[in-house]
Amino acid sequence: MRCRGIIDDPLTARLRYKEPMPTKPLLPCLCVTLLLALTGCGAPDADAPFTLYLERLQRTLEQEANLNTLPAALPRLPREGQLRLPTAADSLGTLDFLDLRGCELQVTIGKQNSSLGKLARDSQRLLLALEFLRLAPACIELLETEGEQELAQDLTRAQDLKRDQLPALIFNATLGSAEYAALWRPAQLPAGYPADTSSEVIHALEQINAASRRWLQGDYQADNLAFELQLSEVRLGDAGVLWRALAHQAHWLERADNLLQRRAMRGPLCSPRIRPAAADILPNVVRKFFVEGIQPRAAVLGRRYHQLLPPVVSLEQQLDAVLPADYRQWQEQRDADMAALSQAPRRHVGQLQSLLQSCSSSPGPANPGRN
Repeated sequence: MRCRGIIDDPLTARLRYKEPMPTKPLLPCLCVTLLLALTGCGAPDADAPFTLYLERLQRTLEQEANLNTLPAALPRLPREGQLRLPTAADSLGTLDFLDLRGCELQVTIGKQNSSLGKLARDSQRLLLALEFLRLAPACIELLETEGEQELAQDLTRAQDLKRDQLPALIFNATLGSAEYAALWRPAQLPAGYPADTSSEVIHALEQINAASRRWLQGDYQADNLAFELQLSEVRLGDAGVLWRALAHQAHWLERADNLLQRRAMRGPLCSPRIRPAAADILPNVVRKFFVEGIQPRAAVLGRRYHQLLPPVVSLEQQLDAVLPADYRQWQEQRDADMAALSQAPRRHVGQLQSLLQSCSSSPGPANPGRN
């Protein structure tokens, strides 16, 4: 069985790159072929450009890549239950509820104290708290007018408690929720990613951020249906897939970097009196298989990274005072890891420029892709 597009006929390769016929077995190429055979000829689309590029680098530099490495595991967001912030219940009981006749707040407290209210999802708990905060001032004013000072004071204390707990309630309903956990789940890398991504998750994150900012500033208006739909969009988001895609790209480019470093350890590619064929072949390999085959997708990944991370970070900054320690630890790992992974293409270009630096007559060092 033959994997199409991976192994060229030696004569075809010689004519394409004008390099001499090899006089020894193409062991580096066979290593890449064996790697593909282990995973099946139908290698994922995301692997194909990298395997092609790595094979050509090995052939051109007569240097074997280190294929005995595995991608590092991505840090997993702690489970939903580990992140949930505790919140205290207010002191308004059944008798207080019955004494609130004439207040719209009576219905809200009734929903809150019901069996369904006590088992409500964190998003519903947040929405009930916002409804409470929105309706409480008018009810307090009415009670004071009617001389119900003790009940008005109880209601004021409950209002202050909910206001103090609002950042925790927002965290539980957003960053600590099942929807945000799904956003960061490192699913398998789908074919065609990131070309098939949508802007819906970014829009939903931005809307949640804007609403959270208003709530924390004292504007408690909320569109309950819109908020739940936004959380549903977040659940379908691709932050975890993006992280895996960046790690996948960096893993392959690190293999290519390792190959270039091994070649550099043998000495400069060019010397004052000798210019090997590889000095002229390498820029062409880089242009065709890296600049044209890898960089376009790398650029799209970079854009997705700079679009998807800011709204997440923005909400984290709003809720910084209540972020749990487990979340902070994961957050720091995520930020450092994704920032480093996103720089893999730039690091690889630096390795190429360093190797080609000794070949001063080659146009490759300034911009390898223009040859």
